[in-house]
Amino acid sequence: MPLAANSRELVLKIIFVSVAVVILSRLFFLQLFEDKYKVMANDIAILRKVVYPPRGVIYDRKGKVMLNNEVVYDLVVTPVEAKKNQDTIKFCEALGIDTGMYSKMMTKAINKGGWVRQTVFLEELSPAQAARFQENIFLFNGFQMVERNIRSYPDPYAGVVLGYIGEVSPAMLRKDRFKSYNQGDYVGIDGLEAQYEEVLRGQRGIYFIEKDNFNRPRDSYKGGILDTPAVAGRSIELYLDAELQAYGEKLMVNKLGSVVAIDPATGGILAMVSSPSYDPNLLRGKERSKNFGKLFLDATKPLFNRAMKGSYNPGSTQKPLTALVALDEGVITPSYGYPCGGGYYACGKRIGCTHSGGGHAANLRLALANSCNSYFCHIYRLSVDKREYGNVKKGLHKFYEHMYSFGLGHPVGVDLPSETGGTLFDVKDYDKMYNGSWNSCTNLFVGMGQGEIASTPLQMANSMCIIANRGYYYIPHFVKSVAKNPKDPILNKYLEKHTVTHIPDAAFEVVGLGMMDVVDRGTGTVAKLPGVEVCAKTGTVENKALVNGQVMKLQNHSVFVAYAPRINPKIAIAVIVENSGYGATWAGPVASLMIEKYMYDSVATSRKYLEEKLINALLIPKYTYIIDSATRLRDKLIWERKVDRKKYEDNLKHYRDSIMIRQWIKKNLM
Repeated sequence: MPLAANSRELVLKIIFVSVAVVILSRLFFLQLFEDKYKVMANDIAILRKVVYPPRGVIYDRKGKVMLNNEVVYDLVVTPVEAKKNQDTIKFCEALGIDTGMYSKMMTKAINKGGWVRQTVFLEELSPAQAARFQENIFLFNGFQMVERNIRSYPDPYAGVVLGYIGEVSPAMLRKDRFKSYNQGDYVGIDGLEAQYEEVLRGQRGIYFIEKDNFNRPRDSYKGGILDTPAVAGRSIELYLDAELQAYGEKLMVNKLGSVVAIDPATGGILAMVSSPSYDPNLLRGKERSKNFGKLFLDATKPLFNRAMKGSYNPGSTQKPLTALVALDEGVITPSYGYPCGGGYYACGKRIGCTHSGGGHAANLRLALANSCNSYFCHIYRLSVDKREYGNVKKGLHKFYEHMYSFGLGHPVGVDLPSETGGTLFDVKDYDKMYNGSWNSCTNLFVGMGQGEIASTPLQMANSMCIIANRGYYYIPHFVKSVAKNPKDPILNKYLEKHTVTHIPDAAFEVVGLGMMDVVDRGTGTVAKLPGVEVCAKTGTVENKALVNGQVMKLQNHSVFVAYAPRINPKIAIAVIVENSGYGATWAGPVASLMIEKYMYDSVATSRKYLEEKLINALLIPKYTYIIDSATRLRDKLIWERKVDRKKYEDNLKHYRDSIMIRQWIKKNLM
């Protein structure tokens, strides 16, 4: 027994001695041989310099630079070091600031990054500040000038597409996605800058530089063996046409709405306009926070990308899709006619039609050309009430499947963040709305693009690609190549062809001919172009808004969709001009001019009057600002907990401003 006890004691002593030897050996190695830790322990003599690489350049389809870089210098500080022998007066003279400003900025830096973390003290030094400070930098412990690239937009267009960058926030740093970022790094916040962040950002560089006894940088430490070189971000080429984008934004000035143009053969987005737009240069530099606040509070919402987030009833632009379903289901043939006398009465209520003369819906092509509401309400009901399905719920679900395959009811997958998917009701939605008791008369408005269906302009343009291609599409996207490689793996999903449900070519052919008739002799003659078969559909969409609990009937939205030419199409387009009336009045001319500009690179002199009419039109109604004020007041009251959201209407009479807003709306709109 004593022998065993002695053995255990010996083993324990050996273990403790071995651990001590390992620890001491490691400490000895770190102190004498490990350069990385030596640098960290010797940070007074060795300068650790961070170099931010230029982000990737963004080019349009023709090689025009849309987003570039500009070199600036930030002044960064490590507060604990700045306390050592700091001549504050001389420091302030070098930067051209007073001591009060110095104290304020130092306090802000400490609050943001603490005492030992390097933090931005002053962004974007002026050339004069940078020159004066560089001459005296060795006098100021704890401060460094860091070269940084800020984004530069050569032209004031495509803000919602290109996006902007901003400093990574503490909240972002807590997420796994940003674990490789540090405080002070910049990151894409919106648009392509955010979507392609990993492509554009590059790799931050770290360089170690020896300093002399006067604190002046001298040579690379150990010949740069510990340095991590900065790697520039990769550039991207877009399908976007910068000239077409600029033209679209000019046509849409002083209007609310959107334009989306796509190349049907590739899914490449040629233009995406959200109006009002903004100059992306406003969101760069020192004034970006101030400018962002102004843009965010603007009642017309210039930061809101209506093209992929705005949700609108498609109106009569839905009718070609309704026709395709009816043809595919076999409930009509191209020669099918409906005896419309100016309205649809089959469901016990009148649904008005813009035509009253006989024969305007004698067949499908005529019904499309004349946009007969009765015809499309009826063939919608024929589709969902098809006898083979046994009941309307099965028929409605089949209709839903068709629409879903057309890209409705879900985001189509564009390469921009935060796309929305519109509205598309299935059986469960109607069961919930009507407690399970409904029929085809309940929702017949869907057949003519009203009721429980809403699309984004992007979805509308994509549906035109499907018709143009006779049954398939590529996910709409902006990026054509990454670092000149069109087959970069990040683009794989955009190279995949998506085929819709089994609709025969003959159905697409007749619908395309009907849409050509719309332009040749129907409701969309404004879109006629010499020598080009333009296929289109007009839409005049009812527009209602919920304001302070009341449903307000506002001015109609003008909608127009098209593709051209009919054979071998080059462009598909959707245009919405909010609160402006008939589809052919405003949206139609915008679409027509955009098609002409893209096809011929210019607009004919004989059509310049249309261009001038659109550019000079002021179509933002005053009630836009009133409704925005009402919404902001409501949100303010809820935020301040002065009113519960559910009880808002009951308490509305207690708030004078809300009553004034309501009275103005009643007087001017009702």
